[in-house]
Amino acid sequence: MNNKVVKKGIMVCGHGSRDKDAEMEFSLVAEGLKKRFPDLPVEYGFLEYSAPNIHMGLNSLINQGVEHIYAVPGMLFAATHAKNDIPSVLTTFEEQNEGLAVSYGKELGLQDPMIKAFQARIYESLGLDADNPPAELYDTMLVVVGRGTSDTQANAEAAKLTRIVSENMGFGWADTVYSGVTYPSVGVGLEKLIKLDYKRIVVAPYFLFTGRLIKRISGYVDKVAKENPSIEFINTPYLRDHEKVIDAFEVRVRDIMDNTQASEEDLMAIFKRRLAAGEVDVHHHHAEYQDPAKEQAHSHDHDHSHSLDHAHSHDEHSHGHSHDTEHSHTEHSHSEHSHDHSHSHDHAHTHVEPHSHGVYKHIAHPLGPRTMIGEGVCCCFMGQFPQWLLDEEKERIDNGVQGEALAHKK
Repeated sequence: MNNKVVKKGIMVCGHGSRDKDAEMEFSLVAEGLKKRFPDLPVEYGFLEYSAPNIHMGLNSLINQGVEHIYAVPGMLFAATHAKNDIPSVLTTFEEQNEGLAVSYGKELGLQDPMIKAFQARIYESLGLDADNPPAELYDTMLVVVGRGTSDTQANAEAAKLTRIVSENMGFGWADTVYSGVTYPSVGVGLEKLIKLDYKRIVVAPYFLFTGRLIKRISGYVDKVAKENPSIEFINTPYLRDHEKVIDAFEVRVRDIMDNTQASEEDLMAIFKRRLAAGEVDVHHHHAEYQDPAKEQAHSHDHDHSHSLDHAHSHDEHSHGHSHDTEHSHTEHSHSEHSHDHSHSHDHAHTHVEPHSHGVYKHIAHPLGPRTMIGEGVCCCFMGQFPQWLLDEEKERIDNGVQGEALAHKK
C-alpha cells in the first residue's frame, strides 16, 4: 500500500504591472498567506510585465517538492484574466509536468471580508473608526470606481458592490464609474454626478493594488476638484494587503483544500470545457514562460490603421503610440474596421501568439471608452473603434469642445 503523503503548495496568480510599487504590494499577499499557512510553500507570479511570472512561481513550487498546487487568482472579479488567461497557463504547465496536480480556486468576489475591507478603507479616508462608524452619511455621495472590462458580469459585480456598501454605510447617494472599457468612464461620470449638488464626494477605487490606473483615477479627481472648489473630494485608498483581504485569499485557498467547489463547476473546469469546445480566445499567451533574452524584441503582425496621435496605456501597462507609421500583429482581428498604424512602445515585450481582448459591443457609447482617447485607453481596444468615431474624437480633442467629457478638455 502506498501511503506517500503528497506535498501541497499555494500559488497566487496576478496580472502584473509596469509599476514596481504594484509588484511589491502583490508580494505582500503571498507574505500574508505564508502566515496563515506556515506549513505550506507559498509562491506568487504574474501573467505579464512583472517578475516573477506565473511559470517561475510554479517552477519554484516544483523545486520545493510540491506535487499538488492550490492556485488562486489575485483578481477581484472573474473577467477574462481569471476565466481564460490564468487557467491557460496552469493547464499548459500541468500537462508539461507529469504527476503534477493543479487545483484552481475562485476569484475573490464579493465575499464578506472583501466588503468589510473596502468599507474600512472608506471610513479611513473619512477619518472615521470602522469599528465604531456613524449611523449614516446622508450628506455624502459615494462614487465607486470599478476596473471596467468587456465582461458584463464582472462590471455588474462592481455595481452590486456599490449598492451593498451604500446601504451598509448609509450614503446619501452612490454610483459606479469605471476606469476600463465600459461606461461611464471616470471623468465623464464624475462630471455628471457633481450636478447632484452633494458638497462631499468620496471617490473609492475598488482595486487591490496601485498602478497606472490608480494614478490616472487620482488625476481625474484632482482635475474635477480644482474645477469645483465648493465640493470636498475625498480619495479613498485602494485595498492593498488589508487584513480582511488576506482573510478573503485564505477563504479561497481553504475552499480548494476542503473541496467545497465540487458542488459547482469551478473556473478551471469551465475553462477546460470551453477550450475543448473551441470557445476560448486566450489573449495572454505571452504570459507563458519566455526566455528573458528574447523579450527584448517586440514584434506584432497586425493589420489595422488610423491616424490619431496620442499616448495611451494598456490599462496597468503603458504604451506610447504614435499612429501614422506601420505596426503589425499576426491575425489580430477587430470588429467594424481595419487600419494601419505604428506603435512606438516605451517598453519591450513579445507576443508569441495572436491575441485579442473580448469585443465590447458598446465601444462607441458616448460616455464610455471613447472619452478616454487621448488619456489612456488600451491599444488593443483602439482597434475596435470604427474610423468615424476616431475622426470625431480627434476633432473634439483638437478643438477642445466646451462641455465635452473631462477627458476631452484641454
